[in-house]
This record gives sequence, C-alpha cells and structure tokens, in this order.
Amino acid sequence: MSPTSHGAPQFDAPFRAKMRELLAWRRDVRHFRRDPLPDGAIERLIEIACLAPSVGLSQPWRFVLVDAPERRAAIRANFAACNAAALAAQAPDRGAQYACLKLAGLDDAPCHLAVFADMETDQGHGLGRLTMPEMIQYSAVAAVHTLWLAARAEGVGMGWVSILDAAAAREILDVPPAWRLIGYFCLGYPAEPDDAPRLERDGWETRRAPEAFLVRR
Repeated sequence: MSPTSHGAPQFDAPFRAKMRELLAWRRDVRHFRRDPLPDGAIERLIEIACLAPSVGLSQPWRFVLVDAPERRAAIRANFAACNAAALAAQAPDRGAQYACLKLAGLDDAPCHLAVFADMETDQGHGLGRLTMPEMIQYSAVAAVHTLWLAARAEGVGMGWVSILDAAAAREILDVPPAWRLIGYFCLGYPAEPDDAPRLERDGWETRRAPEAFLVRR
C-alpha cells in the first residue's frame, strides 16, 4: 500500500489478492478450540467493527459480551429448543441430514458475543431512515461483517448462531426493548482450518457462480 498524489492510500495488486484470500477464508466456524482469546482481543476487534458504514452515521450497533455462565446456559437451552423445532419441520428427505449438522459452537467457543441494532437511537438524526427504516439493521450487519473479517485476519474464527428465539434471547441478556437482535456469535480459534463452507462440504447446499445473481437492466 502506498499513498497516491492526493494523500489517500493506494491498495496495490498484492494487497487486493490478500484481501480476496481473507474473504475466501472467512468461514462460519462451528468447531472451536477452547483456548481463550488474548486479553484485549475482543475489544480490539469491536473497535475495528465500529469502522463499518452506518446510515446517517447512526452507529446503531450494540455489542453484548456474554460471560455469565447462567446466561450462556440459557442461550444454549434456547438454541436447543429452536433447533429441535427446526428438525421437526424438515422435509422427510432432509431430516436425517439436518440432524447430523453441527449448527453451533456454543459449548466450546471461549467468547460469546451478541450484536443488536438500537432501533430508537437518536444518533444520526434519522437521516436515511424515513423510507428505509431497516437501514438501522443493515448498518449493524455491516459491523458484523467487518468484525468477522478482522477476526479472521487475526486467526480467530467466528460462528453465527441464527437458530434462536430472538425475543427470548433479548430477555436472557436483559437489554432494552428497542434493541433488535442481529445475531449471536461464537468466537475462538478454529479446531480445523478450511476455506470452503462447512454446509457445502456436508452436502447441504452448493455455492453458485456470481453470474447467477447478476441482473442487468
């Protein structure tokens, strides 16, 4: 990386190649080692996450670091109940395969982090939200993705636990009613390295080519 004549950084081809490699290796991790993260690591990653774009500079993301064993246990029970319901709802030809999927790393991950969007934040003065109020949630998702890349760059894996009752999770974590759950995440060192989605390797789904998603008008 070198500065341009205008003072802005210029990201060269080797940097762009490494960036693409980082994106390819950003995996949704389910198998973690139990080694703790270094002191200050999660705070540093959250600081980087806060560099994400947000509508009207609202910065609506709210991070809850879940350390209390009783709260972790309640989240684990929440997941188990929701996962059982999801299994019961699977089509007959998918049920057995679904039952074999490891969908959470709650038991082994040393760090649990819940991310919320504050739907009533005054920051940003409402800019960009009149026609698309959901931009608040989208902004928080951008912070999640920024955090995910920053974590992977430090060798830390991250897994998104989406099989949860969001209202129950909000009550377990004792957060304000206006905070909407974006995701509950496990962070830690991956037990095994891989650059392909686990669900793809397990035969659940196949990644499609980018052309399949491109529409020209």
